Amino acid sequence: MYPGVHAEQFPDKPAVVVAGGEVLTYGQLEERSARLARYLHDAGLRRGDHIALLSGNDPKVFEVYWAALRSGLYITAVNRHLSPAEVAYIVDDCGAEALIVSAGLAAVAEAVVGDTPKVRIRLAYRGSVPGHESYEDALAGTSAEPLPEQPRGMDMLYSSGTTGRPKGIKPPLPERRVDEPGDVYTAVFGTLYGFGPDTVYLSPAPVYHAAPLRFGGVVQALGGTVVLMEKFDAEQALSAIETHHVTHSQWVPTMFVRMLKLPEATRARYDLSSQRVAVHAAAPCPVDVKRAMIDWWGPVLHEYYSSTEGSGITFIDSEQWLRKPGSVGPAGVGVIRICGEDGEELPAGGIGTVYFERDALPFAYHNDPGKTAKAQHPAHPTWTTTGDVGYVDEDGFLFLTDRKAFMIISGGVNIYPQEIENALTLHPKVLDVAVVGVPDPEMGEAVQAFVEPAGEAGPGLGDELREYLRERIAHYKVPRAFTFVDRLPRTPTGKLVKGELTR
Repeated sequence: MYPGVHAEQFPDKPAVVVAGGEVLTYGQLEERSARLARYLHDAGLRRGDHIALLSGNDPKVFEVYWAALRSGLYITAVNRHLSPAEVAYIVDDCGAEALIVSAGLAAVAEAVVGDTPKVRIRLAYRGSVPGHESYEDALAGTSAEPLPEQPRGMDMLYSSGTTGRPKGIKPPLPERRVDEPGDVYTAVFGTLYGFGPDTVYLSPAPVYHAAPLRFGGVVQALGGTVVLMEKFDAEQALSAIETHHVTHSQWVPTMFVRMLKLPEATRARYDLSSQRVAVHAAAPCPVDVKRAMIDWWGPVLHEYYSSTEGSGITFIDSEQWLRKPGSVGPAGVGVIRICGEDGEELPAGGIGTVYFERDALPFAYHNDPGKTAKAQHPAHPTWTTTGDVGYVDEDGFLFLTDRKAFMIISGGVNIYPQEIENALTLHPKVLDVAVVGVPDPEMGEAVQAFVEPAGEAGPGLGDELREYLRERIAHYKVPRAFTFVDRLPRTPTGKLVKGELTR
């Protein structure tokens, strides 16, 4: 399904609500996305062409998203926190012929005009931007009659670039119309998590990211309501759950940590009983953090492990996780293959690169066949990886140890920073932590921790954290040095940009 079906049944029902603010109804979403689709079609865009979007968490994001999906277009939502040069690179690399921007990002939008020569249609909403036409005027002057042919489009999103330049992830376009069934995300996640017309889905993360954008689309395809937070705030998130009677939500582990560190009286102030499913993904969740969340919210937590590439997916609910703490679950889409350095598949318990086997290659990196080939198993082209390392137990449950790029080799021994970070996450004097390897003339690499303290970092905090870790992990894994920083470089979706720590 798609929102047009629900617009006929309940046009005045909210499709998107900004927490404490604007409402976009299904009738409005249908009309505006149909107008934009026709405007782009009249401008010459056809199936397989690209548009780009630069915006904050705004209901209009979904107008643009559904206009692309009902036109057979690729849509690239761009990280609004990037520099003008980085934004221009993505817009130009994806081949966008149209760029739609929020006037709230006027400085960046204006700055990229000269570096995006392929763009011939520039629209700005909620205000004016030099070099851009009015989005609202463009829609007002265009028919709301849906196009006679509405082939299904797709998103083409870019990786976060935490270990290098962002890569465009291009899936094949489906051979079906927008109103025909067959979308894997709607079928898999909609069924698994019980999305439907009564769903109220809280989205506290940036919608340019794959999960918030796609899950918002799934909720709207099934007739539910998306509640957008303009940005995450721990107490405001709890307030939104109570105010909007949220039934479903999606989080990243850093959000859990921030909520858990609220004063107990603040946490107890809000009625969270409407929750049925709280999904988390995007980054590994420390065992102690997840256990504390289940103790607080009950067995409503569901986790999935996947990637923007969509190589495969694992799923695990609260009951399964309590039996296998730390697991991200068995495969739900694809077959898990754990391979050693020589490419050979490892037995249960063996730690290696995580691949997913699929019937066909699920994606390609846009304009980069070399990176696509690097993501494929050398002997099995439909086995793909994003570089994560882990193992599968005897029951088929996947456990992640870290990303291959982050592994530290000290004195010939493999050390996974994630284990150290997890051990420190809930220390009362630690707000955030990142562990990296730094060059060492004797050991090759040494372990160093960068810590964002919860308060002032007193002179003895490093020694206190070192002793705390010695009680929890092997001594050779304990960082030799602690560096205290004002803020760690995380993307808004919770991923650490570790490269910035060692520059």
